[in-house]
Amino acid sequence: MFSYIVKRILSLIPVLFIVSIIAFLIVYLIPGGPATAILGLEASPDQISQMNAQLGFDRPFLVQYVDWLRGIVQGNWGESFFLRQSVLSAIGEYFGPTLSLAIFAQILAVIIAMPLGILAAYKRGTAIDVASVSVSLLGSALPGFLLSMFLMLAFSVYNHWFPVAGYADLSAGIGEHLKYLFLPALSLGIVQAAYLTRMIRSSLLEILHKSFIQTARAKGLKEKRVILSYGLKNAAPVILTAIGQSFGSLITGTIVTETLFNIPGLGMLTMSAINRRDVFVIQGVVLFVTLLYVLVNLIVDVLYGFVDPRLQPGRK
Repeated sequence: MFSYIVKRILSLIPVLFIVSIIAFLIVYLIPGGPATAILGLEASPDQISQMNAQLGFDRPFLVQYVDWLRGIVQGNWGESFFLRQSVLSAIGEYFGPTLSLAIFAQILAVIIAMPLGILAAYKRGTAIDVASVSVSLLGSALPGFLLSMFLMLAFSVYNHWFPVAGYADLSAGIGEHLKYLFLPALSLGIVQAAYLTRMIRSSLLEILHKSFIQTARAKGLKEKRVILSYGLKNAAPVILTAIGQSFGSLITGTIVTETLFNIPGLGMLTMSAINRRDVFVIQGVVLFVTLLYVLVNLIVDVLYGFVDPRLQPGRK
């Protein structure tokens, strides 16, 4: 198990290296460069040259990259010229709402997908199976912003059950916190549940054709126990991987939802940074969410080793 974990960590080194290069190149992809983004299009060539020298962009590319990478490791991710604070502190300030939203949405997605996926596998070929698959396909095809607006109309505009938009911090109470997060979390959760439902169904159907499942049935065990105790347990690695990928997508893909529901998370920070052309914040957010996505997948890989018998000590 230890060697498996070490191999997974080492395999991330080239991924992180490529990610760091892409994140660093963001400042060069801004039209006119970072100096023009900061000073504006009306800035004179002399002003742009002075700003580039101040920021260190007049040095060789490799020197800039190495210095930037050293600063990232030391916790210096640059300064936001518009927020007047460090990029890392800005990310830390806006990350809390995004994390709460992602966790809540993931919980809702699992609550919706688990029974639907199991029921679809159990009732394979029946109307229930067809309905479950159809609903999951509809959930995948429906645009997130459109689903969000439907939920706003149904639960906020017409019935006034939940706030239309806004955010309440945990300090206001867990009930108030979840009340503001419910609609955006449900919007994200439905989309992820559609993906998870198909994964749970397909992984269970694959397991239910194995010989040990037939043996369990031959022993006279009830079908419910066969599916839950034997099928679901052996399908756990695939389901766990799907949940991990789903959570990573929630962390990195909440920009539209946060903007619609006016949630002060990383999505809103990214949108405001793009509108202001705050290149260092954009660079920092891209790097942060990518590192977070890699970390989530690493945790899933490690957990995979615990639930997959083939990777456990003593197994060949």
